[in-house]
Amino acid sequence: MSLAERIKPLRLITFDVDGVLTDGGLYLSDSGEEFKRFNSLDGHGLKMLRNSGIELAIITGRTSKCVELRAKNLGITRVYQGVEDKLAAMQALLADMQLAPEAAAFMGDDVIDLPVMRRVGLALSVPDAPQIVRDHAHYVSQRDAGHGAVREVCELIMGAQGTLEAQLAPYLR
Repeated sequence: MSLAERIKPLRLITFDVDGVLTDGGLYLSDSGEEFKRFNSLDGHGLKMLRNSGIELAIITGRTSKCVELRAKNLGITRVYQGVEDKLAAMQALLADMQLAPEAAAFMGDDVIDLPVMRRVGLALSVPDAPQIVRDHAHYVSQRDAGHGAVREVCELIMGAQGTLEAQLAPYLR
């Protein structure tokens, strides 16, 4: 099946956080507060993708207040943190949304993401993911995690679904 054929039926894309929405670095203060660096280009890509009709979700193994805040800022309401079994979380999400796995994409960067990546319609990853993860991805971004990889994927999906021009039109007047 071609990449375009995998993208056409998508209605949901779910993201891991560390190493996908961020560069994977974990910043901890002396008081134990956690900081993450998010990319504004990725954020606007996510907003355009959501506006084009694709549902967005986050499934991550860690729990962080800054992820909750970033998701809220982006309008992502389906946020699952502290998840040990990402596949079970994805299956519950698909059941809740009444979607087949073929209508979902997942973007991950490590072996913990493989069970989900192997069961969705479109598996996505980043260049610095371990080789085994990249081997199971249908598409590996050219841009690095936390540096536009998510934006690249958003535009890829909108382009294949024919919604990119409409999302960019307000900026090209």
